[in-house]
Amino acid sequence: MQNYAPTSSLNIFLVLPKAELHRHLEGSLRIETMRDIASSHGLTVPDSIVHLSDLVQIHDEEPYTFTNFLEKFKTLRLFYRSPEVIARVTREAVEDAARDNVRYMELRFTPVALSRAERFPLHDVMDWVCESANKTAEKFDITVKLIASVNRHESPELAEQVAWIASNYQDKGIIGLDIAGNEADFSGRPFAPIFREAKESGLKITVHAGEWGGAGNVREAIEVLGADRIGHGVRIMEDENVVALAKERGTVFEVCVTSNHQSGVTPTLKEHPLSQMIEAGLKTTINTDDPSISRISLSSEFQMANEKLGFSMKMLKEQTLNALNAAFVSEEEREGLVKEFKKGLE
Repeated sequence: MQNYAPTSSLNIFLVLPKAELHRHLEGSLRIETMRDIASSHGLTVPDSIVHLSDLVQIHDEEPYTFTNFLEKFKTLRLFYRSPEVIARVTREAVEDAARDNVRYMELRFTPVALSRAERFPLHDVMDWVCESANKTAEKFDITVKLIASVNRHESPELAEQVAWIASNYQDKGIIGLDIAGNEADFSGRPFAPIFREAKESGLKITVHAGEWGGAGNVREAIEVLGADRIGHGVRIMEDENVVALAKERGTVFEVCVTSNHQSGVTPTLKEHPLSQMIEAGLKTTINTDDPSISRISLSSEFQMANEKLGFSMKMLKEQTLNALNAAFVSEEEREGLVKEFKKGLE
């Protein structure tokens, strides 16, 4: 790529103001916090940070596969044991982003996953996340919006409950609805009426698609689920007709390079199709997905894109502006964010 000027200093990327559209709360837990929760709630997990890390984070010696990546969430879902725990992990996720100089973040969370260990009511879980995120955002001077996520492999009835609460919590900071989970085996079509109603209520729509499933899932996300943005979407490059559809609709892609590699979507980082997506005229952004699981930050993702994919500083700044232009905010708020960011990106 042109203007390729790799640098080994993370600080160069840390000082850049950044925006993130695709980060999961459940993939953002600090390893030290997990140990604290395990100790205080009597959970049977390894005392050693190293051994606990093996259960909840990806390491180089592991197989980089879809099943191994998702296996980490089985352990992570043991930790949501009290309102205080859910508030704490939310607070720390926002704080960690702010310390990484992420100035705008859309943090998505899965109410069903957070509620399951102790059978908390969904609306209580969503209250705890909203309250903690909003308080911490104000404290650390970061703009945080929330996206409620549902899973394809769970029932539409559960998704409908989450969507209904999310629609009524827009004044508490929930601005979007997402669907994630095993797209290879579960279609999004049964959820179409739920997503249509959510959109009519004012929520924006983002859909995990084209990650572990083919380009046809991206088409389904756009045409059937009404996606404004696509989570991942890298396999869109397998079908030029779907590429043309996404360009026509102005669909934006929340790309997560390291996550895609670690979950087996791409054999190596250098073979990731992000550059090809940009060259094809698609609108893309760079994101972390699950920073704790992947042991990364958004700054380190920018550094990786610079060193492995040949992204210049100019290109990285363009990805940040793409994120702001695709953010689920009002035009008035967007104008303010872009103006603020441009000062720091000069």
